[in-house]
Amino acid sequence: MAIDNQEERIPISISLDSTLASENLHPIVGQNKNRILFISSLAVLISVFISFIAKFLINLIHLITNIFFYGEFSFVNLGPAGNNLGLFVIIIPVIGGLVVGLLVLYGSKGIRGHGIPEAMEQILTNKSRISPVLTYLKPIASAIAIGTGGPFGAEGPIISTGGALGSTMGQVMKITSNERKILLAAGAAAGMSAIFGSPIAAIFLAIELLLFEFSPRSIIPVALACITGAAGHHLLFDVEPFFKMEYVAIPSHGALALYSLMGVVIGILSVGVSKSIYWIEDMFEKLPIHLMWWPAIGGIAVGVIGYFAPKTLGVGYGNITDLLTGSLSLQVIFGLCILKFLSWAIALGSGTAGGTLAPLMIIGGATGSLLGSLLMYLFPGLDISLPLAALLGMGAMFSGASRAVLTSIIFFVETTGEANALLPLLAACLGSYLISFIFMKNTIMTEKIERRGVRVPDSYESDSLGKVRVQEVIKTNSFVLSEDSIIAEAREWLHEHEEYKSNYFVISNEKGEYRGILSSSSLFGGHHLDEAPIGTLVRRKNISISKDDNLRTAVKRMAIENIDVLPVIDRKDGTEHIIGVVGYQDIIKTYKEEMEENIQQDPNISLRRKSLKILLRGKNLMTKK
Repeated sequence: MAIDNQEERIPISISLDSTLASENLHPIVGQNKNRILFISSLAVLISVFISFIAKFLINLIHLITNIFFYGEFSFVNLGPAGNNLGLFVIIIPVIGGLVVGLLVLYGSKGIRGHGIPEAMEQILTNKSRISPVLTYLKPIASAIAIGTGGPFGAEGPIISTGGALGSTMGQVMKITSNERKILLAAGAAAGMSAIFGSPIAAIFLAIELLLFEFSPRSIIPVALACITGAAGHHLLFDVEPFFKMEYVAIPSHGALALYSLMGVVIGILSVGVSKSIYWIEDMFEKLPIHLMWWPAIGGIAVGVIGYFAPKTLGVGYGNITDLLTGSLSLQVIFGLCILKFLSWAIALGSGTAGGTLAPLMIIGGATGSLLGSLLMYLFPGLDISLPLAALLGMGAMFSGASRAVLTSIIFFVETTGEANALLPLLAACLGSYLISFIFMKNTIMTEKIERRGVRVPDSYESDSLGKVRVQEVIKTNSFVLSEDSIIAEAREWLHEHEEYKSNYFVISNEKGEYRGILSSSSLFGGHHLDEAPIGTLVRRKNISISKDDNLRTAVKRMAIENIDVLPVIDRKDGTEHIIGVVGYQDIIKTYKEEMEENIQQDPNISLRRKSLKILLRGKNLMTKK
């Protein structure tokens, strides 16, 4: 009536076809290659559209800037810093803030902020669903805010727009929420790649801030989208590195040590910068007026600061180039550092639309230049380079504020084309990242959504269940019911042997061939003929797993089929033989053991007492000698 399989396990050869067949029982289980190709083609299509949207956004910013500051209908990049408006320049950011406020009131609140936190929130809480209206409202609102003097970068809005476009296509198509997340990340990363021509950094941005995973199903579509976005950048913008700077020589060991120390200092500043943004935002929250007026109030601060320091107005990519070429005086650099920060912090805290990367680069670059000048004065014999110090300041500031450390390092190598800056960037960015990790709970990207109760993943640990194969936890002496057993006899026997009761039973024939899974409710419930064999109750077949599959696959299959036990099958000669059973308790036990190994701090080396005496005696002899 019951089969208690206690045979010894023997090596079994599982064919490739049978393994793949078991992996593809459900699109979520395993890596469906055709599905990956389909999502990749959608990601490439999205990146083509986002490349042209990026070009449109940049031209729209130039057009609005030229109309408001120069009275010209032109797409030439003049920048607001060269205006001759005098005191009237204060009014222009206020007008832009009023327009953005109206778009918030009558359009969508989603246009507020710098884009990445909003995309992260939709991924974590709304199954990557972003309102399609943001696809066109976000770039328009951002272009108005930046074109009227807002101290923001164009990268944030285009990242947000790309994410909205990817999410919209994911909502139109019949795909899973995880695939929609991949399209959202692909669109966002492609937008960054299209603006800066930095595909590798864009891939890391997606991994560190949007995907929260690293797997073929996500990396392949995102990478193809970023490559396409970089091609769009070369076609629509320029093939040269985005930022021009002087040749970077390999620094000496002494200079490298000082650059590392500089990264630590800027890391401390990045903590203050991040916290101040949300302190200012909290102050706006306390204002007794509707939030549609907040961008206009922030515009007043932008205009007043812009009157005294015109270089703080607008995107400021030119300021970054000036810092990297060392063409600015220390007085201008100091003013840019303080005043750009105040202008950007107040404007962003007011809830207008714009990006954070360019302002952080300018603030960090100016800080790096000032620290580099100080180091040159204190250590005149070392080969300290002001342009390199500015570059390291930019990377360290972004790394500390966002904790996207790999993105920070690769981005500044790609956008400058200076490979010799890689090691100094690694030292400075890692130092800043370390300080941020120790002293700041959240980042400039996650503080807002963490306040709303959304938990943001901060680490990407290895999948312990994916490393363990089923054969390592299989029970070869598992309890299996024979299909020929009579229902009444089976019920009576199980009542007498409570230890064998389970929610599900594996069914086999006398030869040990797999016949299906029977639920306990089916066996003990319902109106069945007591004299009928158990085999007549089996409805759930083809639910099994191979000994070469991993426990992650087993967990997924249990979740999909809503069962807590899986037969382990050997497929040979067209038949399926049961070689054991794996249950959820076995998997939990394995996971618990893995956790205990990670927290156990016992020493791994032990010395026998005799060996220890010999070592001590040898030590005494050496001392006497």
